[in-house]
Amino acid sequence: MKRLFSILAMAGLFVLSTNTVSAKANAIVSNFSATVATATIMLQDEAADESSKGFTQVLKEQFIQGGAGFMGIVLLCLILGLAVAIERIIYLNMASTNTTKLKQQVEDALASGGIEAAKEVCRNTKGPVASIYYQGLDRAGESIESAEKAVVAYGGVQMGQLEKNVSWLSLFIAIAPMLGFMGTVIGMIQAFQKISAVGNLSASLIAGDIQVALLTTVFGLITAIILQIFYNYIIAKIDSIVNDMEDSSISLIDMLVDHKK
Repeated sequence: MKRLFSILAMAGLFVLSTNTVSAKANAIVSNFSATVATATIMLQDEAADESSKGFTQVLKEQFIQGGAGFMGIVLLCLILGLAVAIERIIYLNMASTNTTKLKQQVEDALASGGIEAAKEVCRNTKGPVASIYYQGLDRAGESIESAEKAVVAYGGVQMGQLEKNVSWLSLFIAIAPMLGFMGTVIGMIQAFQKISAVGNLSASLIAGDIQVALLTTVFGLITAIILQIFYNYIIAKIDSIVNDMEDSSISLIDMLVDHKK
């Protein structure tokens, strides 16, 4: 009988301990689930904050993280390059002329009023083509050869005016990525100096220097790409105007030869 009571007591203790362990396990699981849920919510909020930032704000933050040294120089190259590009685009658009219309007006003026009437048409028209026409007409009284030499010489002067400051734009295109690469090299040197000083390779130790190094390269390349687009447009515009100048020069000589007959 005593043995039976002992067995029942031991069974009761075992059941009680099992229930206690089960309750503790359930509590641990519940606490772990709550922690995971909280961390998930925090990550979602952080991701939402990152996605809510605009492109300009993100670009500004990345620019500041890149450091004021090389990033400031790269930004200066971008500003100066854009200033040169905008000035050239405005000048070239103002220098563009409807050469077909100008040629017809000069030809009609030569037929009706002679050289002076044609020169008056050129004076009232803007652009290098009209200036070349005027120089050729101004020497037409001497000889056709003199008029041709004047057209060729003044065409070279006008071409120089069209290409003015374009070399500065190409300089900024070349120097911007070079500055970025220099910032990258300096950042990597600083990272390796920290590694050699500490004697331990830690990602957190060199992450900042590597980030600065990569950011300078990225912004240098972005600057070069933007300026390269403007540069190609300007060169194409200059080539178009120069072709019009050459074609108009030939047309002017032909008109002067016909007028002399």
